[in-house]
Amino acid sequence: MDGQEILAERFEAHRGHLRGVAYRMLGSLSDADDVVQEAWLRLSRTDADADADEIENLTGWLRTVVSRLCLDMLRSAATRHEQPAGEHLPDRIPEPGDGGDPEEEVLLADSVGRALLVVLDTLGPAERVAFVLHDLFAVPFDQIAPVVERTPVATKKLASRARHKVQAPPEVLAAPVLAEHRRVVETFLAAARTGDLEALLTVLAPDVVRTADLSALPAGRAAVMRGARAVADETVLLKRNARFAEAALVDGAVGLVVAPLGRLLLALVIRVEDGRVAAYEVVADPARLRALDVAVLDDVPGTPEGGHAGL
Repeated sequence: MDGQEILAERFEAHRGHLRGVAYRMLGSLSDADDVVQEAWLRLSRTDADADADEIENLTGWLRTVVSRLCLDMLRSAATRHEQPAGEHLPDRIPEPGDGGDPEEEVLLADSVGRALLVVLDTLGPAERVAFVLHDLFAVPFDQIAPVVERTPVATKKLASRARHKVQAPPEVLAAPVLAEHRRVVETFLAAARTGDLEALLTVLAPDVVRTADLSALPAGRAAVMRGARAVADETVLLKRNARFAEAALVDGAVGLVVAPLGRLLLALVIRVEDGRVAAYEVVADPARLRALDVAVLDDVPGTPEGGHAGL
């Protein structure tokens, strides 16, 4: 093989890792693939006759290029004041078996964590890059600093600030209460995903109240619904949404986020009492979604040790 073929082969060995980095930074599979392709073009423009080993750390070199490209894209989006949360609801929920990139992106969102992707969308560009590189890919701060154009100390502060936004504050709920509420919410979600009416009736309080933004409901549905049977029947009817839902901390309580492609479309603010769902509100209005305080409940997934970072 000639030098260009060797370079291409080595790049392909890194493509999955680079795609994983870019996807977590951008939250879009198509954008991530564009960035990775641009990284290849830049690498291919290096001296094809030179030994690729002259790049002392090819992994680091490529990751730096991808990170800088992602940062530029994030800054450009921020300048345009893009607000994806809650927009284009009918178009952003893929049908089962759609296939193609949308289906692949759904699987990627599952593997990374929908709540994490939702919260990453709230970070500033430099915060997101610093957090992803350090907390999800264990890149040292002195290597991240040139990417975000900060000192290592300032870069560490960026990542720390991002971490506080991403992770649920431990003082919000006492640990036993948090665990109990999460159990109830995840039981509700599991029943909703399978359309198990009996399980829903068990986890819903008899006098449960469901309120919702009308844009979250099919035409003709009431904004307020009362009673376990009525709420359970509606949940079964809308069970497709549950496929794209994940438990998260929403405004200080355990709730659900619905994010089909990693972008927040709906949020359920849930009140748990006596081991059952006593009430919940479905928020779909974009302005209200942006005002919600969302955090992940678990330790952040996606570290190299966890097996997700290379996706």
